[in-house]
Amino acid sequence: MFYPMLEGLLSRTLLPKTRKGLLLISTCRNSHKFSSVIDVAMISEKKMGSLLFPFQGLEKYLMGGVNKSHFHAFLPSFEDIKSAEAFFTPSKRHSIDYYSSAVRMDHAPVISEPEVCFIGRSNVGKSSLIKALFSLVPDIEVRVSKTPGHTKKMNFFMVKKAFTLVDMPGYGFKAPKDFEDMVEPYLKTRKNLRRTFLLIDGSVGVQKADRIALDMCEEFGIPYVIVVTKIDKAKQGELLRHILEMQNIIEDHTTGCFPQPFLVSSVQFSGIHLLRCFIAHVTGNLPLRLT
Repeated sequence: MFYPMLEGLLSRTLLPKTRKGLLLISTCRNSHKFSSVIDVAMISEKKMGSLLFPFQGLEKYLMGGVNKSHFHAFLPSFEDIKSAEAFFTPSKRHSIDYYSSAVRMDHAPVISEPEVCFIGRSNVGKSSLIKALFSLVPDIEVRVSKTPGHTKKMNFFMVKKAFTLVDMPGYGFKAPKDFEDMVEPYLKTRKNLRRTFLLIDGSVGVQKADRIALDMCEEFGIPYVIVVTKIDKAKQGELLRHILEMQNIIEDHTTGCFPQPFLVSSVQFSGIHLLRCFIAHVTGNLPLRLT
């Protein structure tokens, strides 16, 4: 697959003079060395392509008969990705912070802005992924624990007036006893929910609890997307097998799932910029340029 937005990219001048927030990210305590696309643009074009579009490094190993089109259903330009980063970069006029928590829907904050939620098995890397998405935000409190099931409440993160991101409790091992009473009413009744992000561990593939979560999203008729986490933890062949299994499930057994699974690694920062761009787009904040 050819990614035209990367051709000749390194010959451009990519440091914007007016977006000071992007130039100060090295001072952020949460910052990863690839937190900003400015830093990504400094590496080789091949590595940059694999970092921004992780599937690019895998598709050459797929057999010729595999339908690859769904893996490119969302293919923004580099300029789109740069524009999306602004929504994840705080400034005096654009605050990003933890907002509140809730254990029941009647405790949830009343918010009119578009909302996205992240849900997945305990220990799928959900909090680590959210921390990576907000890595340009100094001192934001996204608690990450080595103990599965650390998140026990619905945690709301407010991105000014652009959107709200909700970190949901994990299901499966060590899930809160009232998980169903907490999560199901939210998914059923949250009117401003624009997209549910269902996280699946790429190192182990789809588990029984994940299939139950998929069925739940289908039953509620909500738009959702699969995010494949921990792609750095799996061997290449194993990861490809798991991805193709997920793709088959999406094609044959779902109607509300976005056709493209998003591959991410919170450790290597692979796919984080693309996921930021998708969030900005589905919340209505970022119309994509024609490429």
